[in-house]
Amino acid sequence: MRPVEPTPAQCCGSGCSPCVYDIYQAQLELWEKAKDRGDPQLLRRAKDRGDPQLLSVLLSAEDFRDFRIFSMEQETEDTNRYRFQLPTGGSLGLNLGQHLVLRGRVNGLDIQRAYTPVSSIDAKGYFDVLIKVYEHGLMSEYIKCWREGDSVSWRGPFGGFPYKPNKFGELLMLCSGTGLAPMIPILTAVTDNEDDETFITLVTCFRTFKNIYMKNFLQEQARFWNVRLFYVFSQEQSLENLPMSYMKNSKIGRINSTFLEIVLGTCRRKKHLHTHLWLSLIY
Repeated sequence: MRPVEPTPAQCCGSGCSPCVYDIYQAQLELWEKAKDRGDPQLLRRAKDRGDPQLLSVLLSAEDFRDFRIFSMEQETEDTNRYRFQLPTGGSLGLNLGQHLVLRGRVNGLDIQRAYTPVSSIDAKGYFDVLIKVYEHGLMSEYIKCWREGDSVSWRGPFGGFPYKPNKFGELLMLCSGTGLAPMIPILTAVTDNEDDETFITLVTCFRTFKNIYMKNFLQEQARFWNVRLFYVFSQEQSLENLPMSYMKNSKIGRINSTFLEIVLGTCRRKKHLHTHLWLSLIY
């Protein structure tokens, strides 16, 4: 069947690479080649090879597919972690840094937003998404209505982070708020791999201590020999109000050039291997 050209509503406007239009063009070219050769099996063989331009079993970059909400866990007063169910043993098969697009409908208006799963890219049977709910956000109005057992529509994946084990001497990652989400799968991929000796310095910004997302996970990661965490709080009054384990690696205020110079100056492999900086303010 000839591929169907995406509608403007199917583009989230996030600069996805590949965009739904890129995927459509690739699929159209393959379809035309199969038609010219009179070989409909060409499409099947390309799919069996895992051609990234074609639809995966569970996800489609072109069409929305429904996934059931398995659980909802509150992280902070305005942010929840949602777990979506996959078939037993099933995996989204994402690459590091890839995001999905969520579709919602509010007052007859179709809306789409991009989110990066925070679960491991190898997670089987589920995937987790961290979502902040804004008081006057359109998508937030839709998300506020979610209940366990509801089905939600996603498409993707898009984007990616070109990381390979031991490719960099040290990764310096700066993020604010839910911008933490794209960092988590990369952090997990490094610490889960015993052969990966990449150093990681993660600087993450929140309003206050109670606004930190996934506290337990971050504290567990900080125990690895190659991981350092720094917290920057914009609205805390004093570091003395923090638990002892947070005092030494936290500051009050915002990230500025002076603070960055200090962090860069303490990077552990700067003399022999270059540092890769990845910035995510909000995603």
